[in-house]
Amino acid sequence: MNKKILIATGGGDCPGLNAVIRGIYNAAKSHGGYELWGSLEAFNGILSDPVEIVELNREKVAGIHVKGGTIIRTTNKGNPLEFPVRGADGTINTVDRSDELIRKINEHGFDAVINIGGDGSQKISLALYDKGLNIIGVPKTIDNDLSATDRTFGFATAVEIATDCFDRLVTTAESHHRVIIMEVMGRNAGWIALHTAIAGGAEICLIPEIEYDVLKVVDRINQRYERGRGFVNIVIAEGAKRLGGTVVGSNSKDIGDPHVKLGGVANLLRHQLEISGCQAQVRSTVLGHVQRGGTPCAFDRVLATSMGVKAFNMVVEKKYGNMVTYKNHQLEEVPIAKAVEKYNFVSHDHYLISTARQMGISFGD
Repeated sequence: MNKKILIATGGGDCPGLNAVIRGIYNAAKSHGGYELWGSLEAFNGILSDPVEIVELNREKVAGIHVKGGTIIRTTNKGNPLEFPVRGADGTINTVDRSDELIRKINEHGFDAVINIGGDGSQKISLALYDKGLNIIGVPKTIDNDLSATDRTFGFATAVEIATDCFDRLVTTAESHHRVIIMEVMGRNAGWIALHTAIAGGAEICLIPEIEYDVLKVVDRINQRYERGRGFVNIVIAEGAKRLGGTVVGSNSKDIGDPHVKLGGVANLLRHQLEISGCQAQVRSTVLGHVQRGGTPCAFDRVLATSMGVKAFNMVVEKKYGNMVTYKNHQLEEVPIAKAVEKYNFVSHDHYLISTARQMGISFGD
């Protein structure tokens, strides 16, 4: 009798999710003796009544490594530990459905679960493991904010997309003698902004880890202008903050989604520059979800596929409670508890901060 593995993709979508699924499937078929199933929209599928799970076969996974998104879909509104439930009076409360989730997984005969997701998803993995579920984690996020791994798949693609967009903005900034601000994703980590600024040759890079002084930003801009002519391109991370300020965003209005929706800091910076004596014309662009979608780059396809194969092998070896990790160009595993212990901020002494400064990039500090 074949053993059964349930796969879930949770949180935001990310280039490479399908490559992981395909990697797990092909490794399982090569090994033999396993069935692969997907829970639709993270764990919502198994919690639904009737359940929404789909068996993964060759036709479903063929060629999906080049496609963005996830064939089993995803959500950030289905945390089984704090599941949203609407009461008879219309109010929304959260309930813990984790025991129900584990019971239904067992009732459907699943021997193990592979949960593909970022920091929030892996915290859910840890809680389920502590309750006795056989679970393996695979790190997914364009933000690269999991400290237990050198890279998360999806990050390289997000940087490629952001850099391509930045290159296009350089030419229009130069043509009009403008300051153009480009806002990128990353939540509380500045990895996408930092890599894009260095790759694109930005004059200014503003990241969450280094609060910026608006007047110092204005001064750096003015250094680039002579008799009204010049241009400046700025990369700003969505979680960046001015000195003594707070992040720009709003609470989600989506039921079951507790995350603050970051975004709009580029427009705020534009306003700050305009009232702080910046004489040049300032324009702002927010890339938003374009960074999450589309075909994953070659690096992310390779990394994601390898992580999928590694995750399956960890199931075979019964290394439950661990997450796949990419360290020093090798695939290893780390306890999920260790993986979510520390957020992966950009440290002030990171070599890329030094590289950027010596390339003349200002952080507004």
